[in-house]
Amino acid sequence: MSTPELSSRDWLGKASAGLILGFALSLGLSGLLAAAIGVGDTYFSTRGQLTMWVIAPLWCGILSFCFLFRSGRGAWLWLGAAAAAVWFALFLMGRLS
Repeated sequence: MSTPELSSRDWLGKASAGLILGFALSLGLSGLLAAAIGVGDTYFSTRGQLTMWVIAPLWCGILSFCFLFRSGRGAWLWLGAAAAAVWFALFLMGRLS
């Protein structure tokens, strides 16, 4: 069974998934980082600034790698599932604390 080759087809679907869902995923990952290092309400601290500024490199990385998906549909499905899992973890952390 051969795997389909990567192509430049469907770049709009891949790019839109990277832009929209990549932002949601990077924002959620930043929230998980903030919870992990105990930022709390101190957003002007060094830890708070780290969690704020880590969003841009994460988003750029996700946007860069979204073109490695075989299709736009796959990008939307995988990034959507990852974003939902991260936000569900944040929701559970908020409910448990």
